[in-house]
Amino acid sequence: MDVTSPIGDRLRDWRQRRRLSQLDLSLDAEISTRHLSFIETGRSKPSRDMVLRLAAELDVPLRERNALLLAAGYAPVFADRPLDDAALATARQAIETLLDAHDPFPALAIDRHWNLVAANRGANRLMQGVATHLLEPPVNVLRLSLHPDGAASRIANLGEWKAHLLHRLRKQFEASADPQLLELMEELRGYPAPPAPKPDPGTIAVPLVVNGASGAMAFLSTTLLFGSPLDVTLSELAIEIFLPADAETVERLRAVASR
Repeated sequence: MDVTSPIGDRLRDWRQRRRLSQLDLSLDAEISTRHLSFIETGRSKPSRDMVLRLAAELDVPLRERNALLLAAGYAPVFADRPLDDAALATARQAIETLLDAHDPFPALAIDRHWNLVAANRGANRLMQGVATHLLEPPVNVLRLSLHPDGAASRIANLGEWKAHLLHRLRKQFEASADPQLLELMEELRGYPAPPAPKPDPGTIAVPLVVNGASGAMAFLSTTLLFGSPLDVTLSELAIEIFLPADAETVERLRAVASR
């Protein structure tokens, strides 16, 4: 949506993205449908608290909640500090501790656009052998995974993994409405990969299978987020942890780490 769009249009857009009727949202926010209609059409200006209440019910990202406040004529309330800010020192230490504790298994921290923030040694091992231009900051881990000059040639189930990442990226775009995610999704779609096989009903999750010098290694990924963050940067950080999917992967990773 255009940055000059009025607050009513912005709220209506988020409501429609969440597939909620005016009645649904008004019940959740405990306001009248008439009041919500007046806000969306510009006949009534919402208070600061009302903007925050509606944004919370719509699960609007913190960055966009600040934008909603500005559109309504109010100052932002959520801090947007760089990760190296002194106020985020505790969070930085927690991230580094978690990444190190997971070694030798891969783990990395990423921002809202999948740019690399930090990685442990296990994750750095997976990045070995990729083209230098893909390692120039900001390093985008999705581009690194699927680019022909990146890790794509080593991913045994590339078609399946690409389909999985595109699905996650599409869901993230639907939730955040971030245009940069849409651009990244279109870029990744253009990278070559075999067709994704039909899902196996017996499979519990899509694994990442990487061919290494000592053999194939299979991982299941999980994502950790900060609970109830009040800082924009922390709200957009995610920690991707790769768990070994079989005993062989555990043995191979530990052997590599010991060397």
